[in-house]
Amino acid sequence: MVFSCQIRSATENFLPASAKFMAEAEEKYELTSHLLTDAHESSSSDLSHASLKRTGTVWTAIAHIITGVIGSGVLSLAWSVAQLGWIAGPSFMLLFTAITIISSNLLCDCYRFPDPQVGHVRNRSYAAAVRSYLGKKSMWVAAIFLQETYYGYGIAYTITAAISMRAIMKSNCYHKEGHDAPCEYGDSLFMLLFGAVQLVFSQIPDFQNMELLSIIAAVMSFAYTFIGLGLGFAKVIGDGEIKGDFTGVATATVAQKVWLSSQALGDIAFAFTYNVILLDIQDTLKAHPPENKTMKKASTISILITSFFFICCGSFGYAAFGNQAPGNLLTGFGFYEPYWLVDLANACIVLHLVGGYQIYSQPLFAVVERQIMNKHPNSAFVNNEYRIKLPLLPSFKLNLLRLCFRTAYVASTTGISILFPYFNQVLGLLGALNFWPLAIYFPVEMYLAQNKVRAWTGTWIVFQVFRVVCLLCTILAFIGSVEGLVSSKLARS
Repeated sequence: MVFSCQIRSATENFLPASAKFMAEAEEKYELTSHLLTDAHESSSSDLSHASLKRTGTVWTAIAHIITGVIGSGVLSLAWSVAQLGWIAGPSFMLLFTAITIISSNLLCDCYRFPDPQVGHVRNRSYAAAVRSYLGKKSMWVAAIFLQETYYGYGIAYTITAAISMRAIMKSNCYHKEGHDAPCEYGDSLFMLLFGAVQLVFSQIPDFQNMELLSIIAAVMSFAYTFIGLGLGFAKVIGDGEIKGDFTGVATATVAQKVWLSSQALGDIAFAFTYNVILLDIQDTLKAHPPENKTMKKASTISILITSFFFICCGSFGYAAFGNQAPGNLLTGFGFYEPYWLVDLANACIVLHLVGGYQIYSQPLFAVVERQIMNKHPNSAFVNNEYRIKLPLLPSFKLNLLRLCFRTAYVASTTGISILFPYFNQVLGLLGALNFWPLAIYFPVEMYLAQNKVRAWTGTWIVFQVFRVVCLLCTILAFIGSVEGLVSSKLARS
């Protein structure tokens, strides 16, 4: 695509020769333009961010992205392909791959304002970018979807982690007692255990302190994805056949087929969407080379890698189990043996989700805490930090606001997870709710505003068609996921 910003073309040759000057200038601009960046930030927070040394590279960005993208969604893809069939299932995953690359590349250019490379205002969050390019009213609409997304991921990851912990117990039980043994365990205790772990990790101050956790989580995500892929491949080879149908699972009524297929679309959308944390990750990158170039490279590489694994896991899972593919590939007990490998995969899932929970929670923490600090700049409870040293542990800083708010947040996500422990339905609903507004509508609107694209031009028409098609898919996925969630809740009660 050809971007029409005149500022960029006038400064591209100048930038490499004056990198030091621009680095100093951008810090001065940040100090004087804080009112244009984020509605929730004051001059004091801008001062702290201006002095922040950003050290991120393409590799740390890839680690953050993979941690955010490869999550609980990958485990539902075999079930999703089963609902859609051999033609529609992989085709929709390829479609979502292309959509994700396009929308993320559009969003990468929104980190700086008004120019993607040399703009003096940094948009450190999704909401800040929307305000810079589309205005305050649009920012508040985007903020509602953003906070719901962050919170929803916390619920989804709590459910998934509990299911995986329970699967480890069931796997060991089946190995000892036989595959027909009544190995039943509840979810609530495991959700409480995961919540207790998150109480500790939620005290990590911000994204800048999460590099090690993201790298570990990314390694874990690759590990369990490889295991799931390998188990599916081994079962296909062992059975000597590729199961499944071109049209997917047969249902008693057409309506039921529509509900399941649309829910599968929501699950696929959930697996691919990560735009809500893209600018938070981009804000960790070094300024040179330009952040948008580094982030586009990291984003494209990460999406291609994860999409390859998504398609393989979904396809091999469906080939292995056919129309009986479980809702969760590694916890639905299509695989019983080797039990230790199933245990290892589920342990990797839990470790990955510990980091994944924080990847999606830290942006919400930052927004809420900045708002409270701005309203109470002189409060010791809000602003003071205390250095704590426990035996055998390194010292750490404790902030009472952070301790109380984040503890309440973790408790609430855990409580809702206990009330609605429905894996596929929750993932489908979250994917449907967030995909169109955050991955399609706002990135396209910001691109059109940034490049001053006029209505009814060729580019404008292409993007409008793109948005309408994605909107129809989102509406269908939302209706099907709500129907599935309500039906599951009524059936359980």
